[in-house]
Amino acid sequence: MTPSLTRRLLLASALVLAGFLGATGLALDQAFRNSLDTSRELRMEALLYTLLAAASLEDDGLTVEPPLADARLRTLESGLYARILDTDGNTLWESGSLTGMRWNGDGALPPGAQRWSRARVADDRALVLSYGLEWDDPAVGTGRFTVQLAESLSTRQAELSAYRRGLWGWLVAAAAALLLTQGLIQRWGLSPLRRVANDLDAIRRGQAERLSGSYPLELRPLTQSLNRLLDAERERGKRYRQALADLAHSLKTPLTVLRSRLEADPDHPAPPEALDQIERMDSSLQYHLGRASRAGQSGLAQATAVAPVIHRLLRALPQAAERDLQARVECADAVRFPGPEADLMELLGNLLDNGAKWAQSRLLISAVHPAPELLELSVEDDGPGISPALSEQVLERGVRADQTRPGQGIGLAVVRDLVNDYGGDITIDRSELGGARLRIRLPLHGSALR
Repeated sequence: MTPSLTRRLLLASALVLAGFLGATGLALDQAFRNSLDTSRELRMEALLYTLLAAASLEDDGLTVEPPLADARLRTLESGLYARILDTDGNTLWESGSLTGMRWNGDGALPPGAQRWSRARVADDRALVLSYGLEWDDPAVGTGRFTVQLAESLSTRQAELSAYRRGLWGWLVAAAAALLLTQGLIQRWGLSPLRRVANDLDAIRRGQAERLSGSYPLELRPLTQSLNRLLDAERERGKRYRQALADLAHSLKTPLTVLRSRLEADPDHPAPPEALDQIERMDSSLQYHLGRASRAGQSGLAQATAVAPVIHRLLRALPQAAERDLQARVECADAVRFPGPEADLMELLGNLLDNGAKWAQSRLLISAVHPAPELLELSVEDDGPGISPALSEQVLERGVRADQTRPGQGIGLAVVRDLVNDYGGDITIDRSELGGARLRIRLPLHGSALR
């Protein structure tokens, strides 16, 4: 299924935003790591020089007098460690934080050399700064030593993890805020398109005839073209129906003349076959002209309330007055037929005529919307009903279930063709009243006549 414009734009925005913020997050993360490593190295170098400033040469080697510059050097397993090695790599002095712990690292360095390396202190990996020096004290003598300072890498990782949590948390929050803002902007920006769609739907429902709203400059060519198309379609349909009406009039006049001439001489009555054929020609003319007229309609701006039409047809139904039929109507005022009143009257008129013809004493007419986009019409009677074998045949033109009853057998055929024109279906089954139930289902929208 093709996604909506809003979803497509939001998806594209989310992908672009994810890529942009992801790249931004990675760049900031790398910059922070570089800054963290640089600041750590500068801090360790400054601390090393602070240790050297507190160191003094004794008879047994180089030592550092307390108090130490950083309190972590006095705290066991604090993550910051220091020691002084002689030229053989033996430990001459170590910080209180290293007491009882094993330091596996590089050995002594020559004077003036500096080295960065990784080592394992106890069970922790650490970054090590080693510096070789030569100490000359006139009172004690000269000695060569290596001063080493180590800081646990877990400390760096903890700082990096805390920074990453804050960074990605803020980036995700910013992404959500930006997407929400983008969604609101898109909703506002696409609202004219939704308004056009709603106005077109109102035209389809018959609640309006043209697009008459105030639209942005970019949509005006579209709405103006649609209005011109609607106007041209209505004008074309009007001319088409007028031409058909003229054709019907021009053909009905010769048929009327023929009938009157055949019936004019009482001494020489017209053959029944001739009069019957003239009647059939007239009925066929009305039938086919009705179909052609419906085919010329656009299906736009056409919607008819069903209830008034039902009551009007019942009042004009001759069988209802002659036989005192009891007709019950179940139809809400909001029920609408997706077409002009003429089509609805022809549809219901044929159904009611058929039902009244076969009913014993009762008729049930119902019109409902079983779904928002569907209209269901049904006419039920308490007559003999229609057998399943005949249910398809009676919909054919010229077929009658009972040849003894009056009629030409085209009423239900007209109904079938009308239903087909509207993209619906018709079924015949048994009614709870005992007779036949003719049920029609028509789509309400998007059902332009075929």
